[in-house]
Amino acid sequence: MDRLTTTTIIPDAFQGARDDISMQFLIIWDQIKAPLIVPLLRLAVAICLIMSLMLFIERVYIGIVIITVKLFGRKPERCYKWEPLKDDVELGNSAYPMVLVQIPMYNEREVYQLSIGAACGLSWPSDRIIIQVLDDSTDPVIKDLVELECQRWASKGINIKYEIRDNRNGYKAGALKEGMKRNYVKNCDYVAIFDADFQPEPDFLWRTIPFLVHNPELALVQARWKFVNSDECLMTRMQEMSLDYHFTVEQEVGSSTYAFFGFNGTAGVWRIGALNEAGGWKDRTTVEDMDLAVRASLKGWKFLYLGTLKVKNELPSTLKAYRYQQHRWSCGPANLFRKMFMEIITNKKVTLWKKVHVIYSFFLVRKIVAHIVTFIFYCVVLPATVLVPEVEVPKWGAVYIPSIVTILNAVGTPRSLHLLVFWILFENAMSLHRTKATFIGLLEAGRVNEWIVTEKLGDAFKAKAAKAPKKPRFKFGERLHLLELGTGAYLFFCGCYDLAFGKNHYFLYLYVQAIAFFIMGFGYIGTFVPYS
Repeated sequence: MDRLTTTTIIPDAFQGARDDISMQFLIIWDQIKAPLIVPLLRLAVAICLIMSLMLFIERVYIGIVIITVKLFGRKPERCYKWEPLKDDVELGNSAYPMVLVQIPMYNEREVYQLSIGAACGLSWPSDRIIIQVLDDSTDPVIKDLVELECQRWASKGINIKYEIRDNRNGYKAGALKEGMKRNYVKNCDYVAIFDADFQPEPDFLWRTIPFLVHNPELALVQARWKFVNSDECLMTRMQEMSLDYHFTVEQEVGSSTYAFFGFNGTAGVWRIGALNEAGGWKDRTTVEDMDLAVRASLKGWKFLYLGTLKVKNELPSTLKAYRYQQHRWSCGPANLFRKMFMEIITNKKVTLWKKVHVIYSFFLVRKIVAHIVTFIFYCVVLPATVLVPEVEVPKWGAVYIPSIVTILNAVGTPRSLHLLVFWILFENAMSLHRTKATFIGLLEAGRVNEWIVTEKLGDAFKAKAAKAPKKPRFKFGERLHLLELGTGAYLFFCGCYDLAFGKNHYFLYLYVQAIAFFIMGFGYIGTFVPYS
């Protein structure tokens, strides 16, 4: 065999440029671009365009339905029987159903008084309501404070129970499940659930319970969230825009069409019989609320959303807390979809159209495709076409569809329309974190069951800001997010290349989106709480 030489392994074109690394890279790039990169990128563009169309059609459909609902005035009182509960001279207070109010909490130093006080302030016959505080706190000081608060209200004649357990198995789902096992719960007809930062108005039960009493097919009445700190910083304003669309459009449409939507885990009232029939609380995912809602829906139960009933609560105002929350909210639904897909398909109690709605609209498009296409298309594939001009993205896919989808998403918060550009950049930057969490849920990877309680600041930030704040300590792992920084560098490079050689003016978008990723990557967004 002839002896191998460098010229037999490396093409002749390399010989004159072997000392020039950049030239060698360009030659390699030219050789693999046509047979490998171009076909793969075209395939990626095609897949992303299909997902964009799926999201576009879903958003337009939802928009048409919500306009129809508003025009024809399909108010809950017209769709379901509602009349105020009346006193019965003979039966007395026993004519009113027994209501359990559950407040799960975990080390909630800043907000426990607000939530317990609001629950104890609910207007309902005193002998027909039980307030149940489910305290999983691991800090003994906070546990003592919560117990003292419960004792204080008990001394005022409130029927309040302070419940603890010796472990945190199942996290929130485990606490709620354990609370339902108490003997006094057997006499209850309905259960209202409020997270530790939620503050219902006194008339909350009077506006929700009658729907459940007069409509035996209803399992759940869900109220809307009202954010008390939406103006705290730019990040909370961005969250308000996203969540307002969820409540004013998605929840409303689900309630009006298929009588199904995802339970938000708080600010809702369940019929205990429906909850038990669905199998009770399960801790197999980090979205125990959505899990219960889907199982109850598959049993034929209906849900009602009351958009006019609002419950005050707090948005996470630190980036760290928000990232943990979004990981849970993105990973959990994807993992639940994986676990329940066949159960939904084989269910015989609901119609085919409802199955399609749950699988395609509720799970696939809203919980999976929406996250993936936002990051993969607009932050990876579209910038890559700048480096490979042979692959073109049609203008309808690069400009028109995302513009229409963005406008439709923004209608929920008219007061923030002037922040639309910032919202787009923020959502695109967060889409990396959400996409990663979605794949973790689909693949059941390492952090699939990670549950970290969303930090609530209450008045803590104001109190600490009033003091002379110390300079916050910098921790590498807490403030630097390398994936966001890497994506920002990639977008910046693509922007520079487009400015030098491109013709589509994508650099206008790429530069500002790169800046957004850098800001997110360095952690310079949200509220900074100084160390005391």
